[in-house]
Amino acid sequence: MTKSFEIGIDEAGRGCIFGPVFSAAVVLSKENGVILRNLGLDDSKKLSPNKRSILTPYIFAFSEDWGIGQSSANEIDKFGIRYATELSMIRAIDKLKHCPIKILVDGPLSIRSWKGIQKNIVKGEQKFASIAAASVLAKVKRDALMNRFETKYKGYFLSKNKGYGTKEHFLSIQTNGLTKMHRISFLKKLNVIR
Repeated sequence: MTKSFEIGIDEAGRGCIFGPVFSAAVVLSKENGVILRNLGLDDSKKLSPNKRSILTPYIFAFSEDWGIGQSSANEIDKFGIRYATELSMIRAIDKLKHCPIKILVDGPLSIRSWKGIQKNIVKGEQKFASIAAASVLAKVKRDALMNRFETKYKGYFLSKNKGYGTKEHFLSIQTNGLTKMHRISFLKKLNVIR
């Protein structure tokens, strides 16, 4: 009997005001999906940083393949968040060893430039282990980048806020100004800058 595989796609950092948006694609058999669920795999937002860190090597071990892509703050400002997110997803898919025929995408919005078959699933992390695994990988990789940026961009509390628009982050912009990693388009919409 041949194993059936699902290819789940999810993103992290879509709503941030700082840094790139990350996406991950994970190729997972149903059997290995059950194993990962039994190890505690869930939507990355429902897991603690420690639990995500513990799960990551298991996701690598039990996945048939995986890929991670990102789209920069500059691309987000230039093309808009939806297109930039789609671009990061395509880049994640491009890292897979084989081009998939069908993908499962978290959320209601399709990847408009994807020519293959795709199925959009709202709250897909709850329904497909491959999407939950992709959500964890994207979040872990993006958070690791924010932790590294903590020393490069001092005073923005990035290891704490991970680039999201917290009150502390907005106050630090008033004090320290903007960096090239801030999403100007987002800050304009929020009336933080003109």
